Amino acid sequence: MPFLLKRLLLISIAYCLLPVAFAQDLHFSQFFNTPLTTNPANTGFIPDADYRIGAHYRSQWSSILTAPYKTTSIYGDAQILRNKFENGWMGVGGVVLSDIAGTGSLRSTKVYGSVAYHQMLGDASLLSAGFNLGWVNKRIDLSKLTFPSQFNGKFFDGSITANYPNFVATNVSYFDMQAGLNYAYFPDENTYINAGYSIHHVNRPTETFFSSNGDSSRIAMRHIGFVNAILKPNDRVIINPNAYYTMQAKASELVVGLNANYNLSEAGEKQLIAGVYYRVGDAVIPMVGFEIKNIRFTFSYDATTSALKNFNNLQGASEFNVTKKGFYSEYNGDTRKVLCPKF
Repeated sequence: MPFLLKRLLLISIAYCLLPVAFAQDLHFSQFFNTPLTTNPANTGFIPDADYRIGAHYRSQWSSILTAPYKTTSIYGDAQILRNKFENGWMGVGGVVLSDIAGTGSLRSTKVYGSVAYHQMLGDASLLSAGFNLGWVNKRIDLSKLTFPSQFNGKFFDGSITANYPNFVATNVSYFDMQAGLNYAYFPDENTYINAGYSIHHVNRPTETFFSSNGDSSRIAMRHIGFVNAILKPNDRVIINPNAYYTMQAKASELVVGLNANYNLSEAGEKQLIAGVYYRVGDAVIPMVGFEIKNIRFTFSYDATTSALKNFNNLQGASEFNVTKKGFYSEYNGDTRKVLCPKF
Protein backbone atom coordinates (compact mmCIF):
# COMPACT_ATOMS: atom_id res chain seq x y z
CA MET A 1 0.00 0.00 0.00
CA PRO A 2 1.47 3.40 -0.95
CA PHE A 3 2.69 5.33 2.08
CA LEU A 4 0.42 8.34 1.49
CA LEU A 5 -2.71 6.19 1.12
CA LYS A 6 -1.81 4.24 4.24
CA ARG A 7 -1.29 7.47 6.16
CA LEU A 8 -4.66 8.81 5.07
CA LEU A 9 -6.36 5.61 6.18
CA LEU A 10 -4.65 5.84 9.57
CA ILE A 11 -5.81 9.40 10.06
CA SER A 12 -9.35 8.55 8.95
CA ILE A 13 -9.62 5.64 11.37
CA ALA A 14 -8.17 7.65 14.25
CA TYR A 15 -10.57 10.53 13.74
CA CYS A 16 -13.51 8.17 13.45
CA LEU A 17 -12.55 6.93 16.89
CA LEU A 18 -12.02 10.37 18.43
CA PRO A 19 -15.68 11.24 19.10
CA VAL A 20 -16.13 7.94 20.92
CA ALA A 21 -13.00 8.52 22.99
CA PHE A 22 -13.97 12.07 23.89
CA ALA A 23 -17.38 10.85 25.07
CA GLN A 24 -15.90 8.38 27.53
CA ASP A 25 -14.09 8.77 30.84
CA LEU A 26 -10.36 8.47 31.33
CA HIS A 27 -9.32 4.89 31.88
CA PHE A 28 -6.20 2.86 32.64
CA SER A 29 -5.27 -0.69 31.68
CA GLN A 30 -3.69 -1.09 35.14
CA PHE A 31 -7.03 -0.40 36.82
CA PHE A 32 -5.86 -2.29 39.91
CA ASN A 33 -3.11 0.31 40.38
CA THR A 34 -5.52 3.28 40.28
CA PRO A 35 -7.79 2.38 43.22
CA LEU A 36 -9.43 5.75 43.85
CA THR A 37 -10.53 6.24 40.23
CA THR A 38 -11.87 2.68 40.07
CA ASN A 39 -14.00 2.86 43.22
CA PRO A 40 -14.14 5.52 45.99
CA ALA A 41 -14.78 2.71 48.51
CA ASN A 42 -11.11 1.77 47.95
CA THR A 43 -10.12 4.91 49.88
CA GLY A 44 -8.21 3.71 52.92
CA PHE A 45 -8.86 0.09 51.89
CA ILE A 46 -5.21 -0.96 52.07
CA PRO A 47 -4.97 -4.60 53.19
CA ASP A 48 -1.18 -4.66 53.70
CA ALA A 49 -0.37 -1.08 54.82
CA ASP A 50 -1.66 2.05 56.56
CA TYR A 51 -1.20 4.54 53.73
CA ARG A 52 -0.16 4.69 50.07
CA ILE A 53 0.75 7.25 47.44
CA GLY A 54 1.01 6.64 43.73
CA ALA A 55 1.54 8.14 40.30
CA HIS A 56 0.37 6.82 36.93
CA TYR A 57 1.11 7.79 33.32
CA ARG A 58 -0.52 6.56 30.10
CA SER A 59 0.29 7.42 26.47
CA GLN A 60 -2.08 6.14 23.76
CA TRP A 61 -2.02 5.99 19.93
CA SER A 62 1.37 7.66 19.50
CA SER A 63 1.96 5.51 16.38
CA ILE A 64 -1.00 6.95 14.44
CA LEU A 65 -1.65 10.40 15.91
CA THR A 66 0.62 13.42 15.78
CA ALA A 67 -0.85 14.40 19.16
CA PRO A 68 -1.35 11.18 21.17
CA TYR A 69 -3.56 10.98 24.24
CA LYS A 70 -1.57 11.49 27.46
CA THR A 71 -3.05 10.89 30.91
CA THR A 72 -1.38 11.47 34.28
CA SER A 73 -2.72 10.61 37.73
CA ILE A 74 -1.37 11.32 41.22
CA TYR A 75 -3.17 10.01 44.29
CA GLY A 76 -2.82 9.26 47.98
CA ASP A 77 -4.98 7.75 50.72
CA ALA A 78 -4.68 6.63 54.33
CA GLN A 79 -6.49 4.88 57.18
CA ILE A 80 -7.60 7.08 60.07
CA LEU A 81 -9.63 6.80 63.32
CA ARG A 82 -8.80 3.12 63.73
CA ASN A 83 -9.18 3.41 67.52
CA LYS A 84 -12.49 5.32 67.34
CA PHE A 85 -14.69 2.59 65.85
CA GLU A 86 -15.20 -0.99 67.00
CA ASN A 87 -13.67 -3.21 64.31
CA GLY A 88 -13.76 -0.38 61.78
CA TRP A 89 -11.96 2.69 60.47
CA MET A 90 -12.24 5.61 58.08
CA GLY A 91 -10.28 6.24 54.91
CA VAL A 92 -9.46 9.64 53.40
CA GLY A 93 -7.66 10.44 50.18
CA GLY A 94 -7.45 12.47 47.03
CA VAL A 95 -6.57 12.16 43.37
CA VAL A 96 -5.56 14.62 40.64
CA LEU A 97 -5.88 13.67 36.97
CA SER A 98 -4.63 15.50 33.89
CA ASP A 99 -5.36 14.49 30.30
CA ILE A 100 -4.42 15.92 26.90
CA ALA A 101 -6.15 14.53 23.81
CA GLY A 102 -6.04 15.27 20.09
CA THR A 103 -4.73 18.04 17.87
CA GLY A 104 -7.06 20.55 19.51
CA SER A 105 -5.33 19.92 22.85
CA LEU A 106 -8.53 18.97 24.60
CA ARG A 107 -7.33 19.26 28.20
CA SER A 108 -9.05 17.75 31.21
CA THR A 109 -8.12 18.49 34.81
CA LYS A 110 -9.88 16.62 37.62
CA VAL A 111 -9.39 17.00 41.38
CA TYR A 112 -11.27 14.69 43.77
CA GLY A 113 -11.42 14.22 47.53
CA SER A 114 -12.55 10.79 48.80
CA VAL A 115 -13.96 9.45 52.07
CA ALA A 116 -14.84 5.84 52.95
CA TYR A 117 -15.84 3.77 55.97
CA HIS A 118 -14.67 0.17 56.50
CA GLN A 119 -16.37 -2.25 58.91
CA MET A 120 -15.20 -5.74 59.84
CA LEU A 121 -17.96 -8.38 59.70
CA GLY A 122 -16.71 -11.03 62.09
CA ASP A 123 -13.11 -12.18 61.69
CA ALA A 124 -13.08 -13.06 57.98
CA SER A 125 -14.86 -10.34 55.99
CA LEU A 126 -15.02 -6.59 55.53
CA LEU A 127 -17.64 -4.25 54.06
CA SER A 128 -16.71 -0.78 52.77
CA ALA A 129 -18.68 2.19 51.45
CA GLY A 130 -17.31 5.45 50.09
CA PHE A 131 -17.86 8.48 47.90
CA ASN A 132 -15.85 11.26 46.37
CA LEU A 133 -16.60 14.79 45.27
CA GLY A 134 -14.52 16.67 42.75
CA TRP A 135 -14.02 19.63 40.48
CA VAL A 136 -13.55 19.10 36.74
CA ASN A 137 -12.31 21.53 34.11
CA LYS A 138 -12.15 20.94 30.35
CA ARG A 139 -10.82 23.32 27.74
CA ILE A 140 -9.93 23.24 24.07
CA ASP A 141 -7.66 25.35 21.84
CA LEU A 142 -9.66 26.20 18.70
CA SER A 143 -6.60 27.70 17.01
CA LYS A 144 -5.18 24.18 16.67
CA LEU A 145 -8.25 22.88 14.81
CA THR A 146 -9.28 23.26 11.17
CA PHE A 147 -12.82 24.08 10.06
CA PRO A 148 -14.74 23.86 6.74
CA SER A 149 -14.42 27.63 6.30
CA GLN A 150 -10.64 27.17 5.92
CA PHE A 151 -10.92 24.78 2.94
CA ASN A 152 -9.86 26.63 -0.23
CA GLY A 153 -11.03 23.98 -2.68
CA LYS A 154 -7.78 21.99 -2.66
CA PHE A 155 -6.61 21.81 0.94
CA PHE A 156 -7.09 23.40 4.36
CA ASP A 157 -5.38 26.79 4.59
CA GLY A 158 -4.48 27.87 8.13
CA SER A 159 -4.05 31.47 7.02
CA ILE A 160 -7.81 31.74 6.37
CA THR A 161 -9.74 33.03 9.38
CA ALA A 162 -11.75 30.19 10.85
CA ASN A 163 -15.46 30.32 11.49
CA TYR A 164 -16.15 28.58 14.79
CA PRO A 165 -19.72 27.30 14.36
CA ASN A 166 -21.87 26.75 17.44
CA PHE A 167 -19.05 27.16 20.00
CA VAL A 168 -20.22 29.21 22.99
CA ALA A 169 -17.29 28.36 25.28
CA THR A 170 -13.82 26.86 25.14
CA ASN A 171 -13.53 26.33 28.89
CA VAL A 172 -16.09 24.55 31.08
CA SER A 173 -16.06 23.52 34.76
CA TYR A 174 -18.42 21.52 36.96
CA PHE A 175 -18.67 19.43 40.13
CA ASP A 176 -18.73 15.64 39.91
CA MET A 177 -19.57 12.82 42.34
CA GLN A 178 -18.95 9.06 42.59
CA ALA A 179 -20.08 6.41 45.11
CA GLY A 180 -19.19 2.76 45.65
CA LEU A 181 -19.24 -0.40 47.76
CA ASN A 182 -16.58 -3.05 48.44
CA TYR A 183 -16.66 -6.49 50.05
CA ALA A 184 -13.59 -8.51 51.05
CA TYR A 185 -13.39 -12.12 52.27
CA PHE A 186 -10.21 -13.58 53.81
CA PRO A 187 -10.84 -17.04 55.35
CA ASP A 188 -7.14 -17.71 56.04
CA GLU A 189 -3.74 -16.04 55.76
CA ASN A 190 -3.18 -17.41 52.24
CA THR A 191 -6.48 -16.37 50.65
CA TYR A 192 -8.08 -12.97 49.98
CA ILE A 193 -11.05 -12.27 47.69
CA ASN A 194 -12.43 -8.80 46.95
CA ALA A 195 -15.31 -7.47 44.84
CA GLY A 196 -16.66 -3.97 44.33
CA TYR A 197 -19.20 -1.88 42.45
CA SER A 198 -19.28 1.88 41.87
CA ILE A 199 -21.36 4.48 40.05
CA HIS A 200 -19.57 7.50 38.57
CA HIS A 201 -21.16 10.85 37.67
CA VAL A 202 -24.01 10.25 40.13
CA ASN A 203 -25.11 13.87 39.75
CA ARG A 204 -24.91 13.71 35.92
CA PRO A 205 -23.19 17.09 35.43
CA THR A 206 -23.56 19.11 32.23
CA GLU A 207 -20.49 19.14 29.97
CA THR A 208 -20.50 20.92 26.61
CA PHE A 209 -18.69 23.61 24.63
CA PHE A 210 -21.92 24.35 22.77
CA SER A 211 -25.37 25.55 23.76
CA SER A 212 -26.77 23.19 26.40
CA ASN A 213 -29.29 20.79 24.92
CA GLY A 214 -30.99 19.09 27.87
CA ASP A 215 -29.99 15.50 28.60
CA SER A 216 -27.72 15.31 25.54
CA SER A 217 -25.30 17.69 27.30
CA ARG A 218 -25.24 15.73 30.56
CA ILE A 219 -22.64 13.05 31.27
CA ALA A 220 -24.07 9.54 31.39
CA MET A 221 -23.57 7.57 34.60
CA ARG A 222 -20.69 5.12 34.44
CA HIS A 223 -20.92 1.74 36.17
CA ILE A 224 -17.79 -0.16 37.24
CA GLY A 225 -17.59 -3.65 38.71
CA PHE A 226 -14.46 -5.59 39.63
CA VAL A 227 -13.39 -8.77 41.37
CA ASN A 228 -9.90 -9.86 42.37
CA ALA A 229 -8.10 -12.33 44.57
CA ILE A 230 -4.69 -12.61 46.23
CA LEU A 231 -3.59 -16.23 46.60
CA LYS A 232 -0.39 -17.50 48.22
CA PRO A 233 0.42 -21.06 47.05
CA ASN A 234 3.84 -21.02 48.76
CA ASP A 235 6.33 -18.70 50.50
CA ARG A 236 7.81 -17.52 47.19
CA VAL A 237 4.76 -16.79 45.03
CA ILE A 238 1.61 -14.66 45.32
CA ILE A 239 -0.92 -14.82 42.46
CA ASN A 240 -3.32 -11.94 41.79
CA PRO A 241 -6.16 -12.61 39.28
CA ASN A 242 -8.33 -9.61 38.31
CA ALA A 243 -11.49 -8.92 36.31
CA TYR A 244 -12.90 -5.46 35.53
CA TYR A 245 -16.05 -4.39 33.68
CA THR A 246 -17.29 -0.88 32.97
CA MET A 247 -20.27 0.47 31.06
CA GLN A 248 -21.19 4.04 30.13
CA ALA A 249 -23.99 4.94 27.73
CA LYS A 250 -23.54 2.49 24.82
CA ALA A 251 -19.86 1.80 25.45
CA SER A 252 -18.51 -1.07 27.57
CA GLU A 253 -15.14 -2.59 28.43
CA LEU A 254 -14.10 -5.93 29.94
CA VAL A 255 -10.54 -6.64 31.12
CA VAL A 256 -9.43 -9.98 32.60
CA GLY A 257 -6.04 -11.40 33.55
CA LEU A 258 -3.58 -12.00 36.35
CA ASN A 259 -0.15 -11.08 37.63
CA ALA A 260 2.18 -12.79 40.07
CA ASN A 261 4.82 -11.68 42.56
CA TYR A 262 7.96 -13.76 43.09
CA ASN A 263 9.87 -13.25 46.34
CA LEU A 264 13.60 -12.60 45.90
CA SER A 265 14.47 -12.09 49.58
CA GLU A 266 13.81 -13.70 52.95
CA ALA A 267 11.59 -10.86 54.20
CA GLY A 268 9.85 -10.21 50.87
CA GLU A 269 11.48 -6.79 50.48
CA LYS A 270 12.40 -7.55 46.86
CA GLN A 271 9.87 -8.99 44.45
CA LEU A 272 9.61 -9.56 40.71
CA ILE A 273 6.21 -8.91 39.12
CA ALA A 274 4.88 -10.23 35.81
CA GLY A 275 1.44 -10.71 34.33
CA VAL A 276 -0.80 -10.47 31.30
CA TYR A 277 -4.30 -9.03 30.77
CA TYR A 278 -6.78 -9.00 27.90
CA ARG A 279 -9.18 -6.20 27.03
CA VAL A 280 -11.83 -8.17 25.19
CA GLY A 281 -11.92 -7.34 21.49
CA ASP A 282 -9.21 -4.70 21.76
CA ALA A 283 -5.78 -5.54 23.20
CA VAL A 284 -3.45 -7.99 24.95
CA ILE A 285 -1.69 -6.24 27.85
CA PRO A 286 1.56 -7.74 29.17
CA MET A 287 2.90 -6.24 32.41
CA VAL A 288 6.25 -6.41 34.21
CA GLY A 289 7.41 -4.82 37.44
CA PHE A 290 9.62 -4.79 40.47
CA GLU A 291 9.02 -4.06 44.15
CA ILE A 292 11.63 -3.06 46.69
CA LYS A 293 10.94 -1.97 50.28
CA ASN A 294 7.22 -1.35 49.66
CA ILE A 295 7.82 0.73 46.51
CA ARG A 296 6.35 -0.91 43.43
CA PHE A 297 7.12 -0.08 39.80
CA THR A 298 5.01 -1.60 37.02
CA PHE A 299 5.01 -1.13 33.24
CA SER A 300 2.38 -2.42 30.81
CA TYR A 301 1.81 -2.17 27.07
CA ASP A 302 -1.45 -2.46 25.12
CA ALA A 303 -0.78 -4.59 22.02
CA THR A 304 -3.76 -3.95 19.75
CA THR A 305 -5.75 -7.02 18.62
CA SER A 306 -8.67 -5.21 16.95
CA ALA A 307 -8.77 -4.25 13.26
CA LEU A 308 -6.69 -1.20 14.09
CA LYS A 309 -3.64 -3.48 14.45
CA ASN A 310 -3.31 -3.50 10.64
CA PHE A 311 -2.47 0.20 10.77
CA ASN A 312 -0.76 0.82 14.10
CA ASN A 313 1.47 -2.30 14.03
CA LEU A 314 0.05 -3.49 17.39
CA GLN A 315 1.19 -0.24 19.05
CA GLY A 316 -1.70 0.78 21.30
CA ALA A 317 -0.74 2.37 24.62
CA SER A 318 1.97 2.28 27.28
CA GLU A 319 1.47 2.75 31.03
CA PHE A 320 3.81 3.26 33.96
CA ASN A 321 2.86 3.18 37.63
CA VAL A 322 4.79 3.73 40.86
CA THR A 323 3.17 3.08 44.25
CA LYS A 324 4.59 3.53 47.74
CA LYS A 325 2.96 1.88 50.78
CA GLY A 326 3.87 2.40 54.40
CA PHE A 327 2.98 2.20 58.09
CA TYR A 328 2.53 4.91 60.69
CA SER A 329 5.47 4.99 63.10
CA GLU A 330 3.10 5.18 66.06
CA TYR A 331 1.54 1.88 65.03
CA ASN A 332 4.78 -0.11 64.81
CA GLY A 333 3.63 -2.30 67.71
CA ASP A 334 0.06 -2.65 66.45
CA THR A 335 -1.12 -6.26 66.21
CA ARG A 336 -4.17 -5.58 64.03
CA LYS A 337 -5.17 -8.28 61.54
CA VAL A 338 -3.43 -8.10 58.16
CA LEU A 339 -6.13 -8.41 55.49
CA CYS A 340 -4.17 -10.14 52.73
CA PRO A 341 -1.49 -12.81 52.27
CA LYS A 342 2.05 -11.61 52.97
CA PHE A 343 5.50 -13.01 52.30
